[in-house]
Amino acid sequence: MGRGQTYMMTISFYVLSYILMASAKTINTYAAGYIFYVMGQSGTNIMNDIIISDISNARWRGFAIGVSFTPYLVTPWIAGFIADSVVSGIGWRWGIGMFAILMPFGASFIITTLLYYQIRAKKIGFVTRQSISVYEFCSQIDLGGVVLFSGGFAMILVPLTLAATTTSKWKTPYLDALLVIGTIMLIAFPFHERMVSRHPFMPPSYFKNSTISLCLFLIATDSLGFSCTHTYLYTWVTVARNFSARNATFYNATNGVMQCLMAIIAGVFMMWTRRYKWLVIVGAVIRLIGYGVMVRLRGASNSHFELFFVQVIQGIGSGIMQTNLLVPAQISVPHAQMPQITALVVCFSFLGSSVGACIAGGIYTNTIGEALKHHLGDEATPALINSLSNSIQGVAPDWGSPERIAVNLAVSFLKFHLADIENS
Repeated sequence: MGRGQTYMMTISFYVLSYILMASAKTINTYAAGYIFYVMGQSGTNIMNDIIISDISNARWRGFAIGVSFTPYLVTPWIAGFIADSVVSGIGWRWGIGMFAILMPFGASFIITTLLYYQIRAKKIGFVTRQSISVYEFCSQIDLGGVVLFSGGFAMILVPLTLAATTTSKWKTPYLDALLVIGTIMLIAFPFHERMVSRHPFMPPSYFKNSTISLCLFLIATDSLGFSCTHTYLYTWVTVARNFSARNATFYNATNGVMQCLMAIIAGVFMMWTRRYKWLVIVGAVIRLIGYGVMVRLRGASNSHFELFFVQVIQGIGSGIMQTNLLVPAQISVPHAQMPQITALVVCFSFLGSSVGACIAGGIYTNTIGEALKHHLGDEATPALINSLSNSIQGVAPDWGSPERIAVNLAVSFLKFHLADIENS
């Protein structure tokens, strides 16, 4: 298609997602919009990495990718005030919907630049393009492999999250059927890539390379851990700690800001030393320390300094790792395969995030209802529990009231389990 046209497609997913989420009247519509949001986000991230990799050498690439996130060092702090104004002003729907206008405007500059140079390249004969059939197109994007891979994981991950929302839990027949189908698809996937696909999107030869295999594994596990601990972080800090929309935005963005800052620093270090392995190990150790600290310092009774300190530690470790896992994978393949390996690394990052979000969703759906019932006591009516746990328009009880204290303890799952242990 070309880089300019692909950018247009990914931005279109963004716009569609914002329209759906802003107009959503049910959680199902909002979730559908979020699916398109992830498609736009992942596609745009891939395109950014590919274009930066096109114009930079391996030594500078980590620094160049890190620098591309420089605006994020500033925008979260501005976004906090905007979010606060939106919630108390035009409303959350326009807070989302305004990006349907801002996103295509911002992207128009890079899209027009890419299209201009694509047209010039075509005129001078630098680029030649041949018409292909629908079958050949599907073969080149390995549609069968994509369906087996993404569909297989979807069939397994969705039931893990939805099991608690059905009346008969895991005895629901369609959940078992989805798990079986997903398992079969994932088992068939490597055979399809090796023996059927003419253009595999995940070539088996990649996994014979230890550098590529370790990069994919590490970026998936890092994203998994982040998603597990941050999927409901904004909800938790607004409910259990009574943070305003502005302060909750600041808190949620602290990890990302530190990650961007450390990505730039790690890129400079990698450019200067021409080494990355020990840097990855240091990042992993810091990340592990961050999780250990999080267990003790992220609760309903910890100070604000302790909460933000955890975010800083985790952001430092993740920033070092994320930057230093893309470049080694890219330099392990010829430049012609660079976009493919870039997409694969980003794919594993989002796969890890999906698994982590599934784990977080499973914990939430399996425990929030019982936790609310336990702490609310006689106040726990089915309507109230549903409003607090499943509604995007539900309102929590007033801060400081016995009901709100019960809700705070319920959403701090550790407190609920400790109470059970003490009672027993």
